[in-house]
Amino acid sequence: MPNFRDESPSRSWPFALAAATTGLALTACSAGSTSAEDTPDDGRPLVLTTFTVIADMARNVAADRVEIVSITRPGVDIHLYEPTPDDLARGQDADLILENGMGLEAWFQQFTERIDAPTATVSDGIEPIAIASGDYEGEPNPHAWMSPDNALVYVDNIRDALVGLDPEGEADYDAAAEAYQTEIADVGAYLETELAGVPESSRALVTCEGAFPYLARDAGLTEMYLWSVNSEGEATPQQTAAVTEFVRDNDVPSLFCESTVNDGTQRSVARETGAQMGRTLYVDSLSEDDGPVPTYLDLIRYDAEAIVEGLSAG
Repeated sequence: MPNFRDESPSRSWPFALAAATTGLALTACSAGSTSAEDTPDDGRPLVLTTFTVIADMARNVAADRVEIVSITRPGVDIHLYEPTPDDLARGQDADLILENGMGLEAWFQQFTERIDAPTATVSDGIEPIAIASGDYEGEPNPHAWMSPDNALVYVDNIRDALVGLDPEGEADYDAAAEAYQTEIADVGAYLETELAGVPESSRALVTCEGAFPYLARDAGLTEMYLWSVNSEGEATPQQTAAVTEFVRDNDVPSLFCESTVNDGTQRSVARETGAQMGRTLYVDSLSEDDGPVPTYLDLIRYDAEAIVEGLSAG
């Protein structure tokens, strides 16, 4: 969810950014370019993405014509992230930066003010679902990539951005995007088929963060969660009580939490209600290459299987 801050989203940012800028200057004096360590210059344009899901999508469209690097690493929560001196160093070398938008990266505007590279928002054209409750009620929920239908729009936007950067590669980008969209459509059909088998009485998806409205909409599930955005840190007693009551009233068999947050409160709700904890879900970050969801397509498949397994357990 968006990395919203009370009063001003950027209140702590000037200090972090000042430190990062100082670190960048020191790095430049002592080691040349930090990006050389992580992204050796092989002559291809460098495209940065704000987090791992977009990076994987972009690699599938890039046809190996550009180098794709995620600012955040696998397992890192994009909502609470603050850029480092290394990130600013990589940014200085970037030819293009891709962001999700919809308020996900509250730090992004100030980050790019120090960087000359053009930016593109890959969620452009998607109709947002508003956050339903909490301090940020009415703000767009940015987890649009959790709908494979929306992911097709992401791919179109990524292709257009890459063509703008490298017009000579248009045919390659078009072909790669079309092939990848076919794969996304296939996994979308798989998700809908798998979730269609969940019993009507169990069609409730209860998670820690409210990160699943797009998936829940596509799958015909009712969404309930402990907190609306990860920046809230933890559930209030009122939120916990509401989820506990919902689980009891609807005999929800399994509860879920996401890979980048603490599941302690959700486990307490499970003990209180007799529900079981389902497998950890992935939303805001892919796993390492040897983990369960090294790609976006793996993420959607894995979450679909985990949700079906959990909701069919009753």
